Amino acid sequence: MLFAPDTEESLEFVVALVNTAPAASRSGTDELSTVDDLGTLLSGYTYSGRIDHDHAELEAVRDARTLLQKVWTLNRDDAVEAVNRMLREARALPYLTRHDGSDWHIHATEPTAPLAERIRVEAALALIDVIRTNETSRLRVCDADDCEGIFTDLSRNGSKRFCSVRCGNRVNMIAYRARKAPS
Repeated sequence: MLFAPDTEESLEFVVALVNTAPAASRSGTDELSTVDDLGTLLSGYTYSGRIDHDHAELEAVRDARTLLQKVWTLNRDDAVEAVNRMLREARALPYLTRHDGSDWHIHATEPTAPLAERIRVEAALALIDVIRTNETSRLRVCDADDCEGIFTDLSRNGSKRFCSVRCGNRVNMIAYRARKAPS
């Protein structure tokens, strides 16, 4: 295991969030265009605290998605600056908590803070672990030419190249057809 369970959970959520963007989504459309879409996304993750279920919240989460997509691709030193800014802007104060069946883990915002702020801060806390362990190379963008999906490579040897089996199969099929095509 590379990271603490709460770090992996947060990174997994960032991947799911960013991969709702049109250039990264399976459908090629914005999969976070309605409040219901946000509810569906959140249903697979444990976000305790305030959730407003309104358009303003949706827009703020979409802004967080854009920010996190940019941070994902930064080099280690630039990521430090972005992470520190996210924590500073939220006036984050880390504390240990356990809830909803999760063991002790870190939060740094109050449960009453806006959802998008909590998303940014939890992502920042996870990125702290990634940066401190010098594993930013595990934060990847899909190698498929037509995909901007992101993923966390948690494989033992760090050799994962695609955001999904679908992208890997598609790229491999294209390469196979190119090899078999008459010259």
